[in-house]
Amino acid sequence: MTRRLPLLAVAAAVLTGCAVVPQEAPPPLSCDPTPAAAVVPDDGVYLGANLDWGNETLAEYAAAAGHAPAVAVSFTAFPLGPDDGRNLDGAVDQLVAQGGLLLLTLEPHDGLAAVTDDAATDLAARLDGYNRRGVPVVVRFAHEMNGSWYAWGQQPVGYVAAFRRVAAAVHAGAPGSATMWAPNYGGGYPFAGGRYEAAAGSGDAAVLDTDGDGAVTAADDPYAPYWPGDDAVDWVGMSLYHWGSAHPWGENEVPEPGKFVAQLTGEYVGLAGDDRGLPDFHGTYGVQHGKPVAVPETAALHAPGSGGADELAVKQTWWRQVHDPGLTQRLPRLAMVNWFEWDKDEPEIGGRVDWTAASGADTRAAYRADLPAWGRWADAVPSCD
Repeated sequence: MTRRLPLLAVAAAVLTGCAVVPQEAPPPLSCDPTPAAAVVPDDGVYLGANLDWGNETLAEYAAAAGHAPAVAVSFTAFPLGPDDGRNLDGAVDQLVAQGGLLLLTLEPHDGLAAVTDDAATDLAARLDGYNRRGVPVVVRFAHEMNGSWYAWGQQPVGYVAAFRRVAAAVHAGAPGSATMWAPNYGGGYPFAGGRYEAAAGSGDAAVLDTDGDGAVTAADDPYAPYWPGDDAVDWVGMSLYHWGSAHPWGENEVPEPGKFVAQLTGEYVGLAGDDRGLPDFHGTYGVQHGKPVAVPETAALHAPGSGGADELAVKQTWWRQVHDPGLTQRLPRLAMVNWFEWDKDEPEIGGRVDWTAASGADTRAAYRADLPAWGRWADAVPSCD
């Protein structure tokens, strides 16, 4: 899913009509970071949010949701430019005040060749500084790499090499930070027609042809060719949205019962098709590989003015699946879920989608009432040893 980059700024007081005597800032916190493996919750699931940082602060979201989120998600271009670094510093300032961890999504829009050793080393040094301020970081590098809509998409060999380069730097230089491997849900794979679709007959297409029939089709594994290795991956995650019941998207439709779990476990069959040929993501990468599982982005589509079901019916049905009281028994490796708190234009439907739960007056109270007992918030995230 495309989105605007966050617009963050370090808070500054603007006073007029009087002289102000500058105050010396307190020294920044410096601590021994908690090792990344110890940041994974012992029980329960971290609940967080993908914030529209340009329109809402972390404190404002916490007030709306009734809890300080355990996870705040930020997106940035990679390698980092000067503005990217300032934006990240602003996000970390808010996390220092509010608590919680940063899920940092790195987007190499200039292509995987731009992901150099120097860029990875510089990133690790920055992350170590954040960790020493008490903010753990999980780096989600080049998410949805199995899609055909990003400059890093459907290039399995180059992607794996770049992921491993970033992971090696993070593990060596920022032991308070971790990595996350996060493909898009495989329903609809190989997502034909996108700008970055692997070209037929190319070396990438040969790697993606997991069943060896000479073509990349829905019968091929949408995840395994992109796997960077157990030593490089600390967390696994999957973007998982309710866009509606069937393509083309845009009508407001109530999710089917059990859809969320079925899609995470390769068992979905319903109005959107039969996806039972997909691997069990939770079982394969969570249980078999022994990794904590995240849903770094989730929400349910509500397109104002598009007809169909009521906003609360659509969103509440989805979040009640996402927050089901029995979910942790069904998905024992699940450790993080982040709601997508954005109201934005989506090219997939050619119009506005309000994905928010806690930010909307019509949904906020219901969302808060349905939050699960297994949810863990910012106060559960260890920051320093």
